[in-house]
Amino acid sequence: MSLPLPLPEVKAELDRLTAEFFDAFDNRDGRKADVARLRRLMLPEAVIVVTTPNYGTYTVEEFIAPRELLLSDGRLTEFHEWEISEHTDVMDTVACRIGRFGKAGLLNGEPYEGVGTKTFQFARTPDGWRIAAFSWHDQA
Repeated sequence: MSLPLPLPEVKAELDRLTAEFFDAFDNRDGRKADVARLRRLMLPEAVIVVTTPNYGTYTVEEFIAPRELLLSDGRLTEFHEWEISEHTDVMDTVACRIGRFGKAGLLNGEPYEGVGTKTFQFARTPDGWRIAAFSWHDQA
């Protein structure tokens, strides 16, 4: 593994990785959501935690499967998520990001929107930065 990149370059890479994560769920204007790309963005052993409405933990595959279906079967359309604000700390080859996010779309033909908090833990691997874990809290 080469030496770590300077901090501004690392931050730019983590910004890109986070933006690509959110973009994976976008199915606006007839676009097909590409949730499967999360397999490339995340470590295969990544841990995923949701705290609301009910606490739960997922593997990468357990997280992807229902979202792939929901975003492709016509129930959730014109959907996208975006980062509203964030704070990222980088130390050596690990990083942590916490931020607010928004989401909007049509769920069963009705407007659907919300906000919440997501946290990401990143690790620099021989193949570049990857998501090692993330968790989120949806605000009602």
